[in-house]
Amino acid sequence: MEKIQNVANENFDWNAFENDLDLYGGQTKEQVAESYDKTLSNIAVGEVVDGTVTDFNKREVTVNIGYKSDGMIAATEFRYNPELAVGDKAEVYVESVEDKGGALILSHKKARQLKSWDRVNEALNNDEIIKGYVKCRTKGGMIVDVFGIEAFLPGSQIDVKPIRDYDVYVDKTMEFKVVKINQEFRNVVVSHKALIEAELEAQKQVIMSKLEKGQILEGTVKNITNYGVFIDLGGVDGLIHITDLSWGRVNHPEEIVQLDQKLNVVIIDFDEQKKRIALGLKQLIPHPWEALDAELKVGDKVKGKVVVMADYGAFVEIAAGVEGLIHVSEMSWSQHLRSAQEFLKVGDEVEAVILTLDREERKMSLGIKQLTPDPWEGIEAKYPVGAKCNAKVRNFTNFGVFVEIEEGIDGLIHISDLSWTKKVKHPGEFTQLGAEIEVVVLEIDKENRRLSLGHKQLEENPWNEIESKYSVDSVHTATISELTDKGAIVALEENITGFVPAKQLVKEDGTTLKVGESAEFKVIEFSKATKRITLSHSRIFEEEKRKEIAAEKAEKKAAADAAKASVKKINAAVEKTTLGDIAGLAELKAQMEKGK
Repeated sequence: MEKIQNVANENFDWNAFENDLDLYGGQTKEQVAESYDKTLSNIAVGEVVDGTVTDFNKREVTVNIGYKSDGMIAATEFRYNPELAVGDKAEVYVESVEDKGGALILSHKKARQLKSWDRVNEALNNDEIIKGYVKCRTKGGMIVDVFGIEAFLPGSQIDVKPIRDYDVYVDKTMEFKVVKINQEFRNVVVSHKALIEAELEAQKQVIMSKLEKGQILEGTVKNITNYGVFIDLGGVDGLIHITDLSWGRVNHPEEIVQLDQKLNVVIIDFDEQKKRIALGLKQLIPHPWEALDAELKVGDKVKGKVVVMADYGAFVEIAAGVEGLIHVSEMSWSQHLRSAQEFLKVGDEVEAVILTLDREERKMSLGIKQLTPDPWEGIEAKYPVGAKCNAKVRNFTNFGVFVEIEEGIDGLIHISDLSWTKKVKHPGEFTQLGAEIEVVVLEIDKENRRLSLGHKQLEENPWNEIESKYSVDSVHTATISELTDKGAIVALEENITGFVPAKQLVKEDGTTLKVGESAEFKVIEFSKATKRITLSHSRIFEEEKRKEIAAEKAEKKAAADAAKASVKKINAAVEKTTLGDIAGLAELKAQMEKGK
């Protein structure tokens, strides 16, 4: 192994080597450091200074502020400015000149915040256009970073057209105008819409000045509402009312158009001062009534779809924009009051007959009952007088019962024709709605489409037999069933009652018969026409008394007549008597007195 030889250099300056004099051009290290410090900026913690971006990546941005080392700032603090480039100026806040690792700690966010309030107020006062970074969505709009302040951007101030997707604006840098500042709560409201409104206003003036009624323009569907469609005509909006979208009925404009759809529209009217433009879409095609088959006439059959329902009828569209009304009375031969909803509903496909057709007024009436035979044709043969059939109770009145024999054929049973014997005060006592009842046809009124019907005529009239049983002066045992102001009702037998006047209820002892008491009654009046039997209890004992009085009177009259005859005989004898007969006369007198 080769031995290393140490060779000393006699000319080597150990003093210069130990003091680094050669490295600093003959100056000491302290002298050089002092000279270097004079070239650096004098900065202090808490100071805001201007710096220059020297480098950046996804995590950090390097900023030179003229200090002996560059400062590092988190890239998130520059997120509001996606166009950041090397060489850009940036305000920074000095947090620390030298941390534990000897690094310079800066903050761009704090620097912006310190000067932001003054800059925001200055932007409002000068009507300045500023840039802001859309951070996120919030209720009613967006949160925008402006100079480090979180400002509110209302949804209505994002654009001149309605915004359907707010999320597309998040993480975007846009230009704004400050429109409102609340100094007390330090709230800032900005607008992007305000930047383009002035330009649009100028465009509107140009467009409005060139508008003419009847002019056809191309537009884009901007917004759809329940009442119509807003069309962007290239800087000015017009409205197509829902009634001007189609000649046919439209439930909602979405049935006709879609958002962002381009279409041709015609100007119906416009107000230059109010900047309102009424547009039409249906006016670009001929009215469907003009294209209606010229051969179509009353009596023809047509098919269509029910588009609107009302209680009084249904509107049927037989072609787009051509409708006919089927009145509820033309839906069925029945004359009962019913709602059209019982027959049809929206969307039903129907066949109907044209009843009236007015091309000038563009009106048409239709009927569907005409598709079936009229049930009243040949009614005399189908339901002749005397025919028996079943009917359904449809309605009551005080004077009778309305029944339906079949669809379209109605009849009336008068209250007096319900029963021979039962006194019916109201038809509801005899039957009920919806019940089946057997009837006899009494009379046919074809002109008014009404039959007179009877129910009691199904049986023989029992009053022929009742008349002989309850003849005047006949006596019957009955029970008081009801008392009235004028008298009492007595039950003679099932469904047969009689009436007893109040003064005829007095008993022999002077009291009055009460409900539930049974007694003998004499028929004092019988009316077959009115089915009324009038009875009396008082007559029974009153007539017995009259008979006794009459017998007593007859007996007294007979005795008086006998006495008169005797006196007359005596008077005749006296005229012929003599003195010799005086003794005999005295004897006769004695006999008469004895007889008395």
